[in-house]
Amino acid sequence: MSTRPQVSVVSAEGKQTSTQLPLPAVFSAPVRPDLVHSVFVRVNKNKRQAYAVSEKAGHQTSAESWGTGRAIARIPRVGGGGTHRSGQAAFGNMCRSGRMFSPTKTWRRWHVKVNHNEKRYATASAVAASAVTSLVLARGHRVEEVKELPLVVSNELESVSKTKDAIASLKAVGAHKDIIKVIKSKKLRAGKGKLRGRRFTQRRGPLVVYAQDNGIVKALRNIPGVETANVKHLGLLQLAPGAHLGRFVIWTQSAFESLDSVYGSESTKSIKSGYSLPDNIISNSDVTRLINSSEIQSVVKPAGPSSEKRTHVLKKNPLRNKQVLLRLNPYAKAFSAEKLGSAKAEKSSGKPSKGQFTEILKN
Repeated sequence: MSTRPQVSVVSAEGKQTSTQLPLPAVFSAPVRPDLVHSVFVRVNKNKRQAYAVSEKAGHQTSAESWGTGRAIARIPRVGGGGTHRSGQAAFGNMCRSGRMFSPTKTWRRWHVKVNHNEKRYATASAVAASAVTSLVLARGHRVEEVKELPLVVSNELESVSKTKDAIASLKAVGAHKDIIKVIKSKKLRAGKGKLRGRRFTQRRGPLVVYAQDNGIVKALRNIPGVETANVKHLGLLQLAPGAHLGRFVIWTQSAFESLDSVYGSESTKSIKSGYSLPDNIISNSDVTRLINSSEIQSVVKPAGPSSEKRTHVLKKNPLRNKQVLLRLNPYAKAFSAEKLGSAKAEKSSGKPSKGQFTEILKN
């Protein structure tokens, strides 16, 4: 994305304007799916609600062990008589109506600390990934009718206050197909969650990023799958839902222009204190290909427990590896050919070979 210097601005009616904006520096940040997944998993834990089983569960009965000498286990038994319950084992986690092993407590460590700079790195990476068309399509967004990514819409969109006008604007810029996909994806949740206020599941639609709320939040809040966010408060949970990069983001012009001031660039300092954009450490991100290249593998030394082993080149068995055998003994190829020729000659002459001669002697 950093190779494209200018981005076109589309009007709220879907018409191409003459305005061209320079691509903010944040779109040249490294796309790190490993870091995004790691940060997402930890940050996502910070909105959990504490739960635990009752402290009394499994212990609301009078039970006492009968002790030894009766040829039964020493687990506590329910007292009394006249019912099926009397004499049953109680309290243990292996017993019917017993407590669970190690009952859950509300003071579990629910929240996880995440390094501030790590979260910022992941957010910048998610913003950069939102401009890569292949990643947006791979995430499942329907952006075939969108003219270009990142999609920048003029500031008229921020002043839209009615839902029907907002739907018309989204349809004009080519985002309507993605909303239809969200509406069709609504399904009944499998499991107990349907009894707990989360009865349905559905996909995520476009994320609209604005600089000033002049009615846009109220206009978009009732459209399925569409979310809104202020450019100064972008978070990873919205930019990469499910830790999957490539969210379809619609930027307003003022929000797009303020990205350099939020995240910084070569000429602009970020409003975040002590923050600078991450750089690409290597120009080619295909690390696997680099490591497996013949240039690197030819000089790689095997890692071993002792320093002596590290000084030697990787050893290969010449009896199994023909290339190593020929390097050690160039005559090996001619020798194997001669051996093969003599075996064929013996077979054609009818003379018994050494193995056949042994069989004849045995018989």
